[in-house]
Amino acid sequence: MSTQKPTSPVKASTQSFIEIEEIKDDIVLMKNFSASVVIEVGAVNFWLLSTEEQTSIIYSYAGLLNSLSFPVQILILSKKMDVSLYLDYLDGKINLQTNDLLKSRIASYKEFIKNVVKKNTVLEKRFFFVVPFSPLEIGVSGASPGSLNKKYVISRAKTSLYPKRDNLLRLLAKIGLRASVLQNQQLTELYYNLYNPSSTGRRLAPIESYTDVVMTQG
Repeated sequence: MSTQKPTSPVKASTQSFIEIEEIKDDIVLMKNFSASVVIEVGAVNFWLLSTEEQTSIIYSYAGLLNSLSFPVQILILSKKMDVSLYLDYLDGKINLQTNDLLKSRIASYKEFIKNVVKKNTVLEKRFFFVVPFSPLEIGVSGASPGSLNKKYVISRAKTSLYPKRDNLLRLLAKIGLRASVLQNQQLTELYYNLYNPSSTGRRLAPIESYTDVVMTQG
């Protein structure tokens, strides 16, 4: 009578479920060899602007979109705002303050912030432009990503994406919107928090310090 050997439990890895192959040179490379760059755009307090300013921004933004000769994806990310660092900052100000009246005012303000966050869900919104690259841009060989060399694809993606990125940055600056390209560290944190959601998100150590894949969970 044969005995069945015990089997080890299968551990699922987050990495096997995501489509990201690598993040390099500020480019997100997918497993199918498509790629993208991500640009974060600062928010504008639209309702504090005058009617003329609101109209100007709307028409300028419409003009920006109509002037693009390449596709973009617009992403809006909402998450609960983490005010713990700000509260720590206020604690530091309280400890350094020698004026009792000002110390009391800062302490009252801190309690006000804590109560606001406790009673209301305060959301932080982030806005992104994603500029994509398709392996089909390489030519006929791009139709079969399995036959492509990764270094070659990244090189071609840079050639395609960097001019589009720079053009979009200029257009955004022209209409008064602050924009910045997400670099490797920021991209890693962005995708880590998308795949590992928490109430306030998580900051990662410098990615160079990791010896294993950041997005893998045993």
